[in-house]
Amino acid sequence: MTDWLKAAEAQKENYLNDLIALMKIPSVRDDSAASDEYPLGPRPAQALKAFLEMAEQDGFKTKNIDNLVGYAEWGEGDETLAILAHLDVMPAGKGWDTDPFDPVIKDGNLYGRGASDDKGPGMAAYYALKYLKDQGVKFNKKVRFIVGTDEESDWTGMHRYFEVEPAPTFGFSPDAEFPVINGEKGQVSLLLDVPAGNGDAALQLLSFKSGLRFNMVPREAEAVVKTDDADQLAADFAKYIEANPVTGTAEETAQGLQLTVIGKAAHGMEPEQGINAGTYLAKFLNQYSFAGGAKSFIKFLAEYLHLDTRMQGFDSAYTDSVMGELTMNCGILNFDAEAGGNIDMNFRFPKGITPDELEANVKQVAEKLNINVKQGSSQAPHYVDPEDPIVKTLMNAYIDQTGDQNAKPEVVGGGTYGRLMKRGVAFGALMPATPNTMHQANEFQPVDDLIKSMAIYMEAINGLVTD
Repeated sequence: MTDWLKAAEAQKENYLNDLIALMKIPSVRDDSAASDEYPLGPRPAQALKAFLEMAEQDGFKTKNIDNLVGYAEWGEGDETLAILAHLDVMPAGKGWDTDPFDPVIKDGNLYGRGASDDKGPGMAAYYALKYLKDQGVKFNKKVRFIVGTDEESDWTGMHRYFEVEPAPTFGFSPDAEFPVINGEKGQVSLLLDVPAGNGDAALQLLSFKSGLRFNMVPREAEAVVKTDDADQLAADFAKYIEANPVTGTAEETAQGLQLTVIGKAAHGMEPEQGINAGTYLAKFLNQYSFAGGAKSFIKFLAEYLHLDTRMQGFDSAYTDSVMGELTMNCGILNFDAEAGGNIDMNFRFPKGITPDELEANVKQVAEKLNINVKQGSSQAPHYVDPEDPIVKTLMNAYIDQTGDQNAKPEVVGGGTYGRLMKRGVAFGALMPATPNTMHQANEFQPVDDLIKSMAIYMEAINGLVTD
C-alpha cells in the first residue's frame, strides 16, 4: 500500500516553490484594465499563463481558452474526471501584517492572498495529480485539471469552459473544506438603489463607502458628514467606538467630518464571523436627523441590516433540516449625495425558499423608504447524494489519511465550481480545526495542512481513476 503522506512530503519543496511563485501574482479581477486580450484585466491572465506553462513543462496537455480559463489534461477513457480550481483572488484589503502578495512562512503557516483560497489547495490537488502521472499510474478515465480566473466574481471563465468544452462526467473542487461538501446553498444578490439628496437637513451625508465585494464582509467604512458642530459629533463618535467591537477615527477635512470605522472581514457565506464596518457606521449615524435619500440609506442599514444576517427583520428567516440556515451578507454599501446609493444584499439560501420570495419580502421594507429593489443573477441549491460513488471515494480518502472516523459529508453556504456538475462536490482543503481566513486580512494556511491535503488528494484521485 502506498504511503501517500510520505509521497506528499517528498513534493514539499517543489510544491511550495511553485505555489509561492503563483501567489506573488496579484491576480485580482480588474475591469478598469480589461481589454479584448485580457477580458478580466492582465493579472488573472498572467496567473493562468504561468500555471499552464508549468503544467506543459510537467508533461500535461494544456489549453488556454480566451485568457479566461484553461486546463491540464492526462489520461484516456470514456469518462472525464474534472478537478476545478481558481487562480483569481480577492482584493487584499487593509489590515495585513505582511505583504499579501509576497508570501512568507511564519510559525509553520503560509501567509498571503491565495494561501487558503484557492492557490494553496489548488496546487496541492495539482501536485497530487502530477505525482500519479509521474508514477505511471494507469488512468482509466481522462482527467482535466481546470483553472478559472473569475471565481470570486462572475465565474466568467468557467462558464466559458462549459460553453465550448464537453461537460465532465463528475468531479470536485479543492476550494472549500474537508471532509466533503456534497451540498451548497443557493445564491442570489438583491441590488438596492437609494435616491440621492439630503433634503433641507442641516446635517448632510456627503458620501458613504464600505465594501470591496458582495461576498466579503466589509472591514472598513468611511463617511463624510457636513455639520455645524463637528466637535460634538466627533465626541459622540468616540464614545460610540468605545462601546462597540470596532475601532475608528474622526477627522476634519475640507469637505466635512470624515468618520472611519474598522471592523473585521470574513467570507460572505459566514457573515456572522465578521464585523460589518458599514452597518456599524450607519448605526451611529442613525441617531441624527438626516433627510432625503441619506436618511433612507442610513435607516435601512441601521434598523434592518445591522446584525441581521438571518433576515429576522424581513420575515425571511428560514432553515432547512438538510441544508441549514439562510444567511445574508451586505457586502457593498455606498452613497453619494448627488448620485444616490447602492446596497448589495447577498443571500445563501437552502432549498425550500426562493429568490422571488426574498425579493418580495425585502421590497415590503425597502419601498417604504423609496428604495428600489431588483434581483441579480442566481444559482439554485446544489446537492449530491451521500451514497454517490464520488462522495464515498473522497470520504474514504479523507478518513484514511486523517483517521477521523466521525467525519460526515457537509452542506455549506459557499459556492464552488463543484456545483457546475450534476455529480460535482467540493473537497478541502481547509481542515476542520484550522481557522477559516478566506477573504480576510492575514489569510494563511498551515504548511502541514497543505501537505496533508496533497496526500488526501493523491489517494482520492487514485481511487477515482483506477476503480
